[in-house]
Formats: sequence, structure tokens, C-alpha cells
Amino acid sequence: MEKLKLISWNVNGIRACITKGFLDYFKEADADIFCLQETKLSKDQLELELPGYYQYWNYAEKKGYSGTAIFTKKEPLSVSYGIGIEEHDKEGRVITAEYENFYFVTVYTPNSQNELARLDYRMVWEDAFLSYIKGLEEKKPVIFAGDLNVAHKEIDLKNPKTNRKNAGFTDEERGKMTNILDNGFIDTFRYFYPDMEQIYSWWSYRFKAREKNAGWRIDYFITSGTLKENLVDAKIHTEVLGSDHCPVELDIEM
Repeated sequence: MEKLKLISWNVNGIRACITKGFLDYFKEADADIFCLQETKLSKDQLELELPGYYQYWNYAEKKGYSGTAIFTKKEPLSVSYGIGIEEHDKEGRVITAEYENFYFVTVYTPNSQNELARLDYRMVWEDAFLSYIKGLEEKKPVIFAGDLNVAHKEIDLKNPKTNRKNAGFTDEERGKMTNILDNGFIDTFRYFYPDMEQIYSWWSYRFKAREKNAGWRIDYFITSGTLKENLVDAKIHTEVLGSDHCPVELDIEM
């Protein structure tokens, strides 16, 4: 068995993040697979030199919006973009890399937005994405990582009472997350640290939220239940700056 270090980070604009130390962290992390969400790039806007890594990018049709990437030391057997449904594949939200023993998926789940303007769309997306990963799972186990835009339980955000009806903490979104876990998937951070409080992965840029640690845990590594015995550790790197999110990590033996 080989121990793999996997990292996921919503960089909230890779070009901005590069000016805030992204490359230093990337080198220091030395991950086997490193994935990004919210790259906010169009094709040809950035040439990133990452020696020793294969790079795969998925861009949104809309400029400066959404977008994902996977950087991997080992070349995947195959790579696909999106989930195969045109309605959902215009925003660059999903990349799937196939390896010998597993699928690795990075995902940037749609935000339900102010006044829940996109909540209905989000519900349709959630069902389509779950169906997609369950389909992959019929062939081999799945690891998926990214900004899922939901704090699952009250323990996963600083102010649950006042956020009950806000995007990212509605009963509907939390219910879809429960549904993923009920379908045999594991929230790896909670697997290792079921009761750990005040560990978050996103803080608003407003109201000095990060200084006060008024955050949300909305970035995840989720795996098929069959990988339970392979899990080594899960980490949330709250010390890493450069975005309004921090990187999250999964260590796993494959």
C-alpha cells in the first residue's frame, strides 16, 4: 500500500491566490493530488509552471466565474469534465480523474446565493451529482473533494441559529448532504473528529470573520464507504492564507 496525500482548496481566483503565496504552499504541501475550485479563469489566461505534475482544468463558459483544476503526480488512466448533463456542465464545476483503484473527483457545488435565488437549481444539481458519483462507484471506489457550499451540522459553523435560512445552511441543502452520507459515503473529517468544534474552512471577508474565527466548514473530502479501512487522517489547514477558504487534506493508503 502507498500513502497518498490529497489536498483540495477553493482559491477564490487562482491569479489572486498566486500573488498571496499559492506557489509556496503548493511546493511545501508536496501533495500527490492537489485540486482547486473557483479558479475564475478562462482558457489561456494563465500558464502555471508545476514541474512533476499533470494539469487538468475545467473552465466555466462565463468569464471570471467558477472553474476547477486537478494537479496530479501520477498520470490518470482517463480524465473527464463535467457530469455528462449539458444543463450542469457549463460552469466548469467537475473534473474526474480515473486511477487504477479509485476515481478522484473535484467538485465546486453551486451556491444557492442571496435570497436562495438558485436553491431550486441547486436541488436538481445535487440529485444529478449524487447519481453521477454512484454511477462511478459501480466500477471502483470514489474520492471526491471540494467546496460543497454546505455546512452539514450545527457544529460545522459558528452561528447556526442565525443562519438557518441562509445559503449553505438551509434544511434543503443539509438534507442533500445527509442523503450523500446515507448513500454510503464518508465525511472524512467527521469520521476522524466527530466532536471537534470551531474548525472551519471558510470565513467571510467581511466583519473580520477570520480573526474572530466566525467560519463555516464547507470544504470536504468524501469517500466511498468501502475505503474506510484505507483512511489515515483528515486535516483542515486553517493556518494557510491566500483565499477566504483554507486547504483541506485527506491522507489515505491505496
